[in-house]
Amino acid sequence: MFHSILIANRGEIASRIMTTAKRLGMRTVAVYSEADTNALHVKNADEAVYIGASPSVKSYLNIENLISAIDQSGAECVHPGYGFLSEKENFARAVVERTSAAWVGPTPEAIRLMGDKIESKKIARAAGVNGVPGLLEAISDPKEALNIAREIGYPVIIKAAAGGGGKGMRVVRSDEELADGMKMATSEARNSFNDARVFIEKYFDNPRHIEIQIIADKYGNVVSLGERECSIQRRHQKVIEEAPSMFINPEMRTAMSAQAISLAKNVGYVSAGTVEFIVDDKGQFYFLEMNTRLQVEHRVTELVTGIDLVEQMIRIAAGEKLPYTQDDIKINGWAFESRIYAEDPTRGFLPSTGRVTKYQEPEAKPGTLVDTSIYEGGEVSMLYDPMIGKYCTHAATREAAIDLMVDQLGDFVIQGIAHNTSFLQAVLSHERFRKGDISTNFIEQEWPAGFTGAELSTEAQKVCMAVAVFCGLRDIERAAQITGQIPGRTPAIGARWVATLAGHSVSVYSRKKDYGYDISYDDGMVVIRSAWKLGRRLFQGTVNGKPVSVRVTPLAEGYQLNYAGAEVKATLRSLRVAELGQYMPVRETTVSQYEISAPIAGLISSIHVNKGDTIRAGQQLFVIEAMKMENIIYADHDATVKDVHVKAPASVTSGQLIIEFEEPAKEEGAKKAA
Repeated sequence: MFHSILIANRGEIASRIMTTAKRLGMRTVAVYSEADTNALHVKNADEAVYIGASPSVKSYLNIENLISAIDQSGAECVHPGYGFLSEKENFARAVVERTSAAWVGPTPEAIRLMGDKIESKKIARAAGVNGVPGLLEAISDPKEALNIAREIGYPVIIKAAAGGGGKGMRVVRSDEELADGMKMATSEARNSFNDARVFIEKYFDNPRHIEIQIIADKYGNVVSLGERECSIQRRHQKVIEEAPSMFINPEMRTAMSAQAISLAKNVGYVSAGTVEFIVDDKGQFYFLEMNTRLQVEHRVTELVTGIDLVEQMIRIAAGEKLPYTQDDIKINGWAFESRIYAEDPTRGFLPSTGRVTKYQEPEAKPGTLVDTSIYEGGEVSMLYDPMIGKYCTHAATREAAIDLMVDQLGDFVIQGIAHNTSFLQAVLSHERFRKGDISTNFIEQEWPAGFTGAELSTEAQKVCMAVAVFCGLRDIERAAQITGQIPGRTPAIGARWVATLAGHSVSVYSRKKDYGYDISYDDGMVVIRSAWKLGRRLFQGTVNGKPVSVRVTPLAEGYQLNYAGAEVKATLRSLRVAELGQYMPVRETTVSQYEISAPIAGLISSIHVNKGDTIRAGQQLFVIEAMKMENIIYADHDATVKDVHVKAPASVTSGQLIIEFEEPAKEEGAKKAA
């Protein structure tokens, strides 16, 4: 066994690998860029080595700097994690041939064969693995692409040949969409993988995404650890994964595992790997790709099998045999993983960057685990992936694992950046999801106009109303205790109030009790108890005897409550204040239609309009890159460009003015003058 390990990665996966390595008694070595000087994985490591400037091409993608770090640290083995160079043959080969360290992963040759999505499909076909209809050749000519798409039949998907992680992929449904799809997929492929090659294959409208986890030693032993359901996706990025899958029966599991093992043996595969399949509604499965690395979602497999995949990868690299056969693999219970992203679901899932001002994880419970890259006071950079952590639950049944996940996600407190925990709760609580009626298009189908928050059930409304009253009364009681008030004029705290929740008002009567209140209203009574104190961002207590957790954020008046995937504003007012409040004017917030600003901090990579251009609604204006994703900004109305305030490429801050448009009067005047 090795005594030291260098993790050639960052973020939560670096910390997760360190967890196993430290349990095995190994010295851990982190690498870091300038932006990650104070990152959590650096703090967690026994030693950290600086590898370059903040952009990943100068640090985490810089092979020479990483090789130097390996030599400097004296690490006996190198684990690449996932992303960055984890699936790059030239990095694996450099470690093997130029250092004394062992490579924790498949051979460079296997990475080469499986890393190219076109070549891997050819090999899979030769190994008897079912393939998706399409042309297994790189393509760059738009006319040729058009002919191929028409031959296959729409919809088709354009994919990066060197791709992974949902990057460099565009679904195309018509001739008109093909040119833009080719352009965007090629650009994203070039930026993400330094390889602009793309290919085209058939796209299935409502498929499931199922993957088989395999592990192989250096002695020809290969076993399947079962499947993972990864169908909940957005922009081809996985959001929620589970193991096992409700859709896969024993016969399908056996067939898919057999094909995955056949492919692994065909390329002499060693270490952990994942064979991904697309599955149609009839149960027919087709090979997508093989990921020659550890997957983000590996944790759910670990929870249902009891096998630490990172440990097995390290032991295999050290020359050990697999300690089990296929007959030894048993699936116990059900596990879920929720990916926590730094993004704002209510703003089209735009990435969110900045300092984490408050961070609190749920209290650890049996069957739960968290891997994270953030901490209170830490920074989330626009330069790297938006995933800041993953949370997993495990229980005897699917329903119990879902319930545990929904409850625990509600206990996260993350402030300073936007995040998707409320959205994750909404997905997990959805009736279709609970039934297992899902596909890779689930999110687009259920929230076609974008996510604005979950709809509160009657029971959830009752909880939020009670919490609003509780927090409001605590605030009022504190105000009554302020010193220096006129003697004998201590304000009395009434019992009748108006609670307003998301614009809907309810008259309530409160009776103070030990650790809470009895609250009466037209539809009944609520008993709420808690030790919550002002200033805490997580309300934990009981409502009618049921434990609840509600995130609480103070506002200028009242509170913002996050519960069960919903976000609502709540206030508590006296009867007289509520009566007068209806006469108060409401401040209107308007967004100018004559200018457009950067929706997020990022890099303006291209601008498609110039001063004086006449544009139409739906026309591309500019592309802004952040967290390794390209976001296209479109015009929402016809206009004439008055000025362009930024020249691409340029780094911009959120809200920075990019394009200014002529106002209608000026535009009409210009037409008459012409």
